Amino acid sequence: MPRRVKLTVAYDGTAYAGWQIQPNGTTIQEVMEGAFSRILQGPVRLRAAGRTDAGVHAREQIVDFADAGVRDLETIVRGGNALLPPAIRVLSASVAPETFDARRHATEKEYRYFLYLSPVDSPFLSRYAWHIEKLLDLDAVREGLSHLAGEHDFTSFRGQGCTAISPVRTIFRAEVVKHDVPGLFSIDVSGSGFLRHMVRNIVGTVVNAGKGKHSADHVGEILQARDRSAAGVNAPPNGLFLWRVAY
Repeated sequence: MPRRVKLTVAYDGTAYAGWQIQPNGTTIQEVMEGAFSRILQGPVRLRAAGRTDAGVHAREQIVDFADAGVRDLETIVRGGNALLPPAIRVLSASVAPETFDARRHATEKEYRYFLYLSPVDSPFLSRYAWHIEKLLDLDAVREGLSHLAGEHDFTSFRGQGCTAISPVRTIFRAEVVKHDVPGLFSIDVSGSGFLRHMVRNIVGTVVNAGKGKHSADHVGEILQARDRSAAGVNAPPNGLFLWRVAY
């Protein structure tokens, strides 16, 4: 009997050219569709809540697909993990309503961008955090982030190649969080949806405020400029995680 299956997936995106299938590089979607096509003995098309970019990770990516209902959910999880590389894991599977769409029906997405503030980088964190060896004023980073909450035109933080029709997005929360590992912090941003490279461009801009390259209030001016060239650098992809998706 036809059904729609919802998967929760985690992956280390270091070796992959992002989520979405493309001609120039191996992607998470391509690898997963290959594995599930073998399990289900037919073509499988996966849809994801967020199209993470090359080198970006996911702690909780939500994926859906349609199948004939021949395999039970436990077989899908166990078989998928047996065929997938260790960097991609299926955490759980459930049956969703036939109309469920992992991307369109998401009401909130949370991204975490990890920063490692230390004179020397860690061999254990280098794949998952942006190493910053110079002092960073975290109060300035927090103040810069405060300008971004609410509904705004985020053109200044929109990456090249973004195909979104509107640059208007709503940010629910943007804050700095200290973690148990000395020197490890994250910039946590949650919202209704995001433009291409939006979180990484935000991080690059508020880190510039933390480095004293411009004031924290200037982040608000950059937002109002609606000009990508006004914002900071696109932060490296390795620090970014799709952390949580809500429906």
